[in-house]
Amino acid sequence: MAIIHPLSEGVFTIGHDKVFVPFNVETDVLTDRPTGSLLVEVQPFLVVTDKDVIVLETGLGFNNADGVLQIHDNLRRHGYEPAAVTKVLLTHLHKDHAGCLVFRSNGMVLPTFPNADYYIYRPEADHALATGMPSYHPEDIEPILGTGRVRWIDGEEGVIDGYIHYMHSGGHCPQHIVYLIDDGTDKVFFGGDEAPQLKQMKMRYVARYDYDGKKAMALREQYAERGRAEGWQFLFYHDVKTPVSTL
Repeated sequence: MAIIHPLSEGVFTIGHDKVFVPFNVETDVLTDRPTGSLLVEVQPFLVVTDKDVIVLETGLGFNNADGVLQIHDNLRRHGYEPAAVTKVLLTHLHKDHAGCLVFRSNGMVLPTFPNADYYIYRPEADHALATGMPSYHPEDIEPILGTGRVRWIDGEEGVIDGYIHYMHSGGHCPQHIVYLIDDGTDKVFFGGDEAPQLKQMKMRYVARYDYDGKKAMALREQYAERGRAEGWQFLFYHDVKTPVSTL
């Protein structure tokens, strides 16, 4: 059985400058933000199975009002210490998904989850470091690569530890991957930025922020069709209202 906890870092707007600006849904007005700004949640997930304590994506890496990493605070609210995490799964390395691979404390750079294996698609790491700003922050990526905590994912598709399936998809960015966690009881699908919001799974929608918008749209249709047939639980990283849903 898979236990799912959204780890919300809050609601933000993001415009053409690719800067994430906090947004209060009760008091702020979207039209006051620059033209074209998108309203998004930033929401890693905690998935607990019989085998693992898994974190999906690491968020922006922001601190809360007390100076504590938001993702650490969120974990503790659900009864888990950062040291309890066994796996960190990354779909891609854009700054809002991989902004907290490591953190800095007393002049030291430390893995955010000290006992976890970080699963990173090797071609995506190469692409991220070659591409750099503004979508990727190499200074947040490079430190984890030297810690010995990275478990490289190679190949177009495969299985981690017999139950976590990964597939290269390449719609949102060229080396994007997606995950299906199948523990024999539950099937939990995480599509990163290729299935970011529930509404996008229910309508044909070409997003201008995707590397290949038509491919991403087609992939969402494939995910939705298979997910309905197999009873997947979908995790939506950028959905303000519905973080987890079946179709």
